[in-house]
Amino acid sequence: MLNMKDYKALAGALKNLDGRNYTSYKSIAGVYHFLDFTLFIDHVQGDPFASPSRMRVQIPQSVAGFPSDTFHTKSREIALRDYLTRALRREAQQESTKKGSGKSGEITVAPAGQEILERSAVIVNDQMVEARFTVGMPANGRRILGLQAVELLCNEIPRIVNRSLKFQSLNKAALYKHIETAEDADSIRNKLIRGNHVAFIANGSILPRRSGVDQRPLERAIPFQSPKTLEATFDTPNSGPVTGMLIPAGTTLIVGGGFHGKSTLLNAIAMGVYNHVPGDGREFAVSSPMAVKIKAEEGRSIQKVDISPFINLLPLGISTKDFQTPNASGSVSQAANIVEALEAGAKILLLDEDTSATNFMIRDKRMQRLIAKDKEPITPLIDRINALKEEHGVSTLIVMGGSGDYFDVADLVIGMKDYKPEDLTNEARAIAEEYPTGRAVESEGGFGAIKRRKLLLKSLDPSRGKKSVAVKTRKTDSIEFGTQEINLIAIDQIVDNGQLKAIAEALVFIKNDPQNRDLTLPEILNKLLFFIDENGIQGISATPKGDLVRFRIFELAAAINRLRGLVVLD
Repeated sequence: MLNMKDYKALAGALKNLDGRNYTSYKSIAGVYHFLDFTLFIDHVQGDPFASPSRMRVQIPQSVAGFPSDTFHTKSREIALRDYLTRALRREAQQESTKKGSGKSGEITVAPAGQEILERSAVIVNDQMVEARFTVGMPANGRRILGLQAVELLCNEIPRIVNRSLKFQSLNKAALYKHIETAEDADSIRNKLIRGNHVAFIANGSILPRRSGVDQRPLERAIPFQSPKTLEATFDTPNSGPVTGMLIPAGTTLIVGGGFHGKSTLLNAIAMGVYNHVPGDGREFAVSSPMAVKIKAEEGRSIQKVDISPFINLLPLGISTKDFQTPNASGSVSQAANIVEALEAGAKILLLDEDTSATNFMIRDKRMQRLIAKDKEPITPLIDRINALKEEHGVSTLIVMGGSGDYFDVADLVIGMKDYKPEDLTNEARAIAEEYPTGRAVESEGGFGAIKRRKLLLKSLDPSRGKKSVAVKTRKTDSIEFGTQEINLIAIDQIVDNGQLKAIAEALVFIKNDPQNRDLTLPEILNKLLFFIDENGIQGISATPKGDLVRFRIFELAAAINRLRGLVVLD
């Protein structure tokens, strides 16, 4: 345990360090009591251009004053922590100013987007509130600016704490709105799970986003309105009855002309696995947490995945029961992406024809006549959908604008026109009867069991050179893991860089647990999920970090499967 000192001792130490070499800052690591909180200086940077120093504050709940009703359930606790993270970041940005070289003077809190997520930046319980952030210790070149450091740590941080981490200082109406919005969305999501439904989109929702890089709601967008045949109402704890479109389990097509909102609806459903902040427009666009978006991903590596339900009879007799390749084609990658998602426990597959391999989705009658089945190793998805539904309880939701062949397997057809949905199920069935495709169903037998693979743990190697753990993340796209890069650009349901940071921590955590050696990948994933449920996302890190955000096991599985050095045991 670090020695505890008074904040006046910290101020004195910083004044004495003025003008000295930057590495002398390391002497201030420790714990300091301020008037109404405690400051933990966990790690001090060795250079003004290095990663900033990591610090924490703990405020007794007797001082912070948050009523128990703001965090007495898991849903409310996560939402409160998310709200306080945003408040802390806002106040830190307003308070801190550059004070010298490099990142001197910067107080940084991990950013948050449109999603309400479990974040390690703020921890709340009955005893205290803890906030984690980084600080760039002031310097001129490599010389310490001691007086500026006193202002930073002994004056600015207390002001930030006072304005962002005490209940009395916050906008209480906005805080409760944030908490209650998340709680209501969770209430709907739990009812979706119990009722075996895919998603719910409330009337009045704003689904379009401003751009691919700006996830705020599009101004002057058309509000969502459910067709009467699909309308349902959920009672929520805080907002009362909420009415909108309910998508049941099964096979659903989203059809319509180009630019009429098909992909926008699918993306809202994909993002509905997360809660959204008030004002986002998708507050009650809620999906089952078991929904996974699937794309073709040409060029990815595959390690011993059983893709035989989709790909078989390869030339030269190559088996697809334990298929591996360093450079998959579009159709092969999409088959592997589906099987890997099923292995991780997915129950809903979301696909868009625009990001799918055409030959994986469909082979029409004319192509079947030209290329006989015994010359075509691919069994298209259209011929596996029913088996997935019947054998494994897997629902499929597909944006389809180019092939009416899917009318034959659809349970529900939603047509989008000017961003407004229509129930076209009966019309689609009538067309299917009037104009039969004449194509032959190409599947033989059922889908089969989902293979559970075992990993060689040491192949999850984060080392580089003399560093036993060398990891770095880039936006939501990739993780540099040891000497390898894990490319996750195709995984749309990663929405926060903090999720990538947490996934990297989780990979190291998994590797270092010897009990995982005898477990299958799904067992490892579920064991980790239970650990995080019990200990929070911060529990997977060996040191206190404020930039971790909770991920889903599907995105963790995606990262493991895209590690090119991964070794799957026979």
